Amino acid sequence: MPSIRLFFLVTLLAAIVLAAPTKSKRTKLSKRSFKVPRSLNPKHPRGLNGMDAMRKVYMKYNFKGGFIAATKNSESENSGAVISAINSTNGTGTVAALPEENAALFLSPVNIGGQTLNLDFDSGSSDLWVFSTGLPQRAIGGHSAFDPQKSTSFKLMQGAQFSITYGDNSGAAGLVGTDTVDIGGVVVENQAVELATAVSRSFVQDTNTDGLVGLAFNQLNTVNNGVQKTPQKTFFDNVMNDLDLPVFTADLDPDGTGVYEFGKIDTTKFTGEMAWIPVNSSSGFWQFDSASFAIDGQVQDNPAASPAIADTGTSLLLVDQQVADAYYSQVQGAENNAQVGGFIYPCDTQLPDISVAIGSDYMATIPGNQITFAAVDQANTTCFGGVQGNGGAGLQIYGDTMFKSQFVAFNGGNQSLGFGAKPTQ
Repeated sequence: MPSIRLFFLVTLLAAIVLAAPTKSKRTKLSKRSFKVPRSLNPKHPRGLNGMDAMRKVYMKYNFKGGFIAATKNSESENSGAVISAINSTNGTGTVAALPEENAALFLSPVNIGGQTLNLDFDSGSSDLWVFSTGLPQRAIGGHSAFDPQKSTSFKLMQGAQFSITYGDNSGAAGLVGTDTVDIGGVVVENQAVELATAVSRSFVQDTNTDGLVGLAFNQLNTVNNGVQKTPQKTFFDNVMNDLDLPVFTADLDPDGTGVYEFGKIDTTKFTGEMAWIPVNSSSGFWQFDSASFAIDGQVQDNPAASPAIADTGTSLLLVDQQVADAYYSQVQGAENNAQVGGFIYPCDTQLPDISVAIGSDYMATIPGNQITFAAVDQANTTCFGGVQGNGGAGLQIYGDTMFKSQFVAFNGGNQSLGFGAKPTQ
């Protein structure tokens, strides 16, 4: 009899457990990867815009000096506004990209609350901000503007705002909310989205971009509650744990085409072993030491070296001024031209290779035939270099000029960078 009672008791408990309501939870999707291609826009071939590329990087990093003073052309407006929480679900897919003129920006369609905008993928910032219908129509101009009223998933975050200011006092500011963000089929629900209600003239004139997707570390995010910063998670941070690997990679070709890939490291894209170096993320950047360089293989120390950062949102390789001076001293006919905004040289000059240290154990080499950024004149007789000096600003910015010769992996899991030399083309 005791055994029969025990049998019925176990059966009853099992029935109760099976009948009990389950807590609702999101189904865990299998880990995966996704790509963001970059393709050249035939409507925007390389032009005469080396100065604009320099102006943008000086503005972005608040670099001071004669260059910005000479090229300042923006007026800033101001505004205020809101915050966000985060959940992520994952998908898969690809998303096409259209580059800005002169390869200054490479843009990709991003779906926010069912609305598509062209945004720049930028490892040198941490804000996902967009043009919004809260801007005056004259500021929206030819941009696509996000309309929160047309999104059923948008939630305004009370008591917060964002404000990004650059070196010439240009920038963007406005409200913050959360919405569903879809990039290449990978979805983040309740992603922090910053809606610009004020932008400077330089952004208004830059009609090919409707905002940015920041891929640096969260602490660089500018969201605040009016009293102190309340940094929000980036899109990458939100999807990172749902990827095969907690990485994204940049694979750019000499002509500016290429692909970003999230969640995977394609070992066929580089030669030899990948060199991994830790980054100092305390400032929010993918930052590392770069205390030496080489010109045509001849290594030189840079004892007063500034820290360097890897930035997919910058076109140029901006090195310490003494490094740029040393490099162009080896380029026949080169001069640092204040009117143009940087080093120029005859387009038919053969340029030497330059290498920059990545940490203490790796040198990233940029072939001389990949250094020219753009012609300065219509006759294509004078060219603007993709390697330029930072004017003593105290930070080296390693942008697309470097990425075109290097396959670079950004590891958010252990906060490191992986570098692999791309096959010679």
